[in-house]
Amino acid sequence: MTTTNPYAAPKAAVADETLVLSDDFVPGGLQQPAGHGWDWIASAWDLFKRQPWLWIGIWLLLMLMSLGVAIIPLLGNFITMLIWPVLMAGIAIGCRALDEGRELELGHLFAGFQQRTGTLFAVGGLYLAGMTAISLAVFLVIGAGVFALMSGGEVDSSTVAAMSGIGALLGVLVVMALMLPLVMAIWFAPTLVVFHGMGALDAMKMSFAACLKNILPFLLYGVIFFGLAIVATLPLLLGWLALGPVISITVYTAYRDVFFKSR
Repeated sequence: MTTTNPYAAPKAAVADETLVLSDDFVPGGLQQPAGHGWDWIASAWDLFKRQPWLWIGIWLLLMLMSLGVAIIPLLGNFITMLIWPVLMAGIAIGCRALDEGRELELGHLFAGFQQRTGTLFAVGGLYLAGMTAISLAVFLVIGAGVFALMSGGEVDSSTVAAMSGIGALLGVLVVMALMLPLVMAIWFAPTLVVFHGMGALDAMKMSFAACLKNILPFLLYGVIFFGLAIVATLPLLLGWLALGPVISITVYTAYRDVFFKSR
């Protein structure tokens, strides 16, 4: 019985990158040691070094597009959340091209608009719904605090300031508590959709399960990223020209490590 190598050169154009599930693929993902959080960044750096200037160009274009969409009145943030999984799928396709020894192209950024686009937009729609629910929850928490304050009669300015601070802190805590599962659900979803033909909800469920299994490497990844972000920010943000693309690439390197058996 023959199997399909998930990293073999594709027999079709960029517009058909969907992979056949092979014996190497592990549904739900493997549980990796904490040190793999660093391995994801190191592997991403290796892919970045192969064509650094093109990666920087792709990342700058991605940022410019995001800013351009974000300034659209009322709808900007909603559109950004809808198209983000499509763009991340394109970056993953570009990463796979480099991983297979092929050339990265600027067009890879838009490859998600050529295949599985509806499903990728569905991932974005679920992400948007989740963010809307989180915003509503924060509004209710802060609103409840304000209502309790106003219904208590006259209060001095120091009490108002204290209650406002508490409300803001509660809002931050609620956002952090609710955002983490949502980020876990969307982290691997675009790669699972575009490389394995999964549906939006199934991909997000599998992404969440894989992230949950790998909390320790993700914690190390987060700590390292925080340190690198400080360093990248110091020289007039210039370090982000490298760190931005590398962090985008880590989504692919983590996917490759978590969802496939070592060969």
